[in-house]
Amino acid sequence: MIKDFILDTNVLVHDPYCFVNFEDNNIIIPFPVLEEIDKLKKNSGSVGQNARKVNRFLDSLRSKGRLTEGIRLESGGTLRIAVFNEFKSKLPPFAANDYKDNAILLYMMELNLVEKLPVILVSKDINMRVKADIMGLKAEDYLHDKVEIDDKLSGITTVDDASLRDEFINKDELSTGRLPEPVGANEFVDFGREIFGRVVPDGKKIVPLEVSMESGSWGIKPRNREQMMAMELLLDDSIRVVFIPGMAGTGKTLISLACGLRKVVDEKKYERLLVARPIIPMGQDIGYLPGSMEEKINPWMTPIYDNLYMLFNNRHMDLNAFMKKGEQLQVEVLSYIRGRSIPNQYFIIDEAQNLSPHEVKTIITRVGENTKIVVIGDPYQIDNSYLDAYSNGLTYSASRLTNKSLAGHVTLTKGERSELASLAVELL
Repeated sequence: MIKDFILDTNVLVHDPYCFVNFEDNNIIIPFPVLEEIDKLKKNSGSVGQNARKVNRFLDSLRSKGRLTEGIRLESGGTLRIAVFNEFKSKLPPFAANDYKDNAILLYMMELNLVEKLPVILVSKDINMRVKADIMGLKAEDYLHDKVEIDDKLSGITTVDDASLRDEFINKDELSTGRLPEPVGANEFVDFGREIFGRVVPDGKKIVPLEVSMESGSWGIKPRNREQMMAMELLLDDSIRVVFIPGMAGTGKTLISLACGLRKVVDEKKYERLLVARPIIPMGQDIGYLPGSMEEKINPWMTPIYDNLYMLFNNRHMDLNAFMKKGEQLQVEVLSYIRGRSIPNQYFIIDEAQNLSPHEVKTIITRVGENTKIVVIGDPYQIDNSYLDAYSNGLTYSASRLTNKSLAGHVTLTKGERSELASLAVELL
């Protein structure tokens, strides 16, 4: 059944290409949303950029007819701007008239009176959906970029079969067709008794891991099977993008930096190790703090530096002196990544759970020849108010690139920072 979907402002700035995702349903944009988009278009970073993209798209539709009457979209539905000179509906007395969200809800109330089709508000704002429900209006989240977090995202398949384990040990390989369930490229297989294998990029067979629990990079050795598997992916130059979700204290940042330094400084496979993390939201001005750019971003980058100091101490090297050269190690905020091309680098994106799917796509498309990109973060510690564990850029991109020959992923589950830290993550 065809429906009328009213889009909230946050949906448009979250995904400026969302118009193609509603199939043959009708899209309605209340006029107050246009006013909010107009205010946001001057913002720096992705919010302003996405607002301008929405403006350009709507402007391109004007040549096809009047926006207030509806324009046919390639998806089969229509898009129109809702404008009312007078309202038969009235906001309840507890709702302020001068609040923009309430103006959008008033438009929805009026559309419910005049439209023959079901009217549904689509919003990334949880409170907006709650308010709509209180007023008896239908509302839902923008679901297009939400994914299920299932066992497949762990990157590990357990096979409890002694005969298959023995065959793998004797032959040093095993056809994936012999397994009871399908596995994808670069996934791992746990045969039990600390026997592990990895599916080759073409997905046809399983081979032993090259990294073991005794393997080390810059003084760091894996402490559990997930860390060992993550290091296998991080040190494999044929895998161009690696996703490592994991809760706090699982070591995802430390082992990524250790493997990156090994590849850049020791093996010289890449020209530079580039480490970046978002200022939330991505692209937000870092403020009017005194000092140089480095002094301004230091509070945001302290977790990175803490790990780097530890790694350089393992080598009895001076991190500050090394960074002053600026040749092999660079740490910066993601605000300065946009528009760049990044060839021949080992590129680590930390705190990627605070990026939208569109932002992660923008960053990965910056990657040039011979660059490896590592995307890490905790899907359950999100500071971006319009993202959650199922719609953030880390989870979304990992799920979309599952089973691709150039991509690998493994979820870290065991805390290794300290016994207290692991207990806090579990119980607090």
